[in-house]
Amino acid sequence: MRQLCKGNVAVVKGALLAGCRAYYGYPITPASEIAESAALYLPQTGGTFVQAESEVAAINMVYGAAAAGIRVMTASSGPGLSLMQEGISYLAGAELPCVIVDVMRGGPGLGNIAPEQGDYFATVKGGGHGNYRNLVLAPASVQEMAELTMLAFDLADKYRNPAIVLADGFIGQMMEPLVLEYREIVAPEKLWAVRGTPETRANLVSSIYLEPDDLEAHERELEAKYLRAQRDEPRSELFRTEDAEILVVGYGIVSRVLRSMVEQARANGLKVGLFRPITLWPFPSRQLAKAIAGVSQVLVVELSNGQMFEDVQLALNGKKRVDFYGRVGGNVPSVEELYAQIEDRIAAAV
Repeated sequence: MRQLCKGNVAVVKGALLAGCRAYYGYPITPASEIAESAALYLPQTGGTFVQAESEVAAINMVYGAAAAGIRVMTASSGPGLSLMQEGISYLAGAELPCVIVDVMRGGPGLGNIAPEQGDYFATVKGGGHGNYRNLVLAPASVQEMAELTMLAFDLADKYRNPAIVLADGFIGQMMEPLVLEYREIVAPEKLWAVRGTPETRANLVSSIYLEPDDLEAHERELEAKYLRAQRDEPRSELFRTEDAEILVVGYGIVSRVLRSMVEQARANGLKVGLFRPITLWPFPSRQLAKAIAGVSQVLVVELSNGQMFEDVQLALNGKKRVDFYGRVGGNVPSVEELYAQIEDRIAAAV
């Protein structure tokens, strides 16, 4: 079915198609429509919606539903995500799959309700305590808000780990055509779940390992699955990179602006290409390293002061010059603004 849909609403529709049957959350701008849509649609599918008293309560409700083997999700924005960090660490430590949507706003602190990409460190680098990772997907359209949410549920179950859909306020609030197709839900059997039945009475879901050797063994097992994810799950998109001399890198709404800038540059005879990370963790380092063949320099653009920039530098390891351009506070660069950045770098290289 083709429809005009807001990004935040597409998240919920994608979740329902993925078999999500429980949502616990607290409304916060610019993510509030996710809770509103979940409250509308989940009861119609026999699911559960609860508006928790806080984000702390919501993430712990997610823990309970995930422990029972239910596909469950929550959503928030920066301040709410900060409150969830302890619970996310607990979920990762207990190896419980769930999906968390973060529609980023300006920060730090209360900041404002305009779009930013300042939650990259909080999600990609962990945020909570201990040795764990989140699987992080970055949609760049309303269609991807649905599709990557569906993928997030599959990855969460595959790795028994929290998966985060990391969108900026623009992608969450924009309206675009959305095409949804019914799909058969093939969720894995969760023999480890605690369902309150005689068959699952012996199951135990916990993240506590009081003996150091036991905890070390558990963390090594977590590390092994994260290494598998780094090998198998990186995703990215290339645009006009086949003969690019300058490569621009961006995700979310920034990638949309960069794509238009690349088209303008190509029309003017400038060989510019776009690399868009779709998974922020695992970061598509190998794909990026391959994309720089023939490139003289790389420009990273973010709605932050350079958080993903660090991962690009690590991926390229000094092989190419890497520059950064960022806007913060809810400001999004225009096509003309980014084109001027390209012109300046070409002039400086002459």
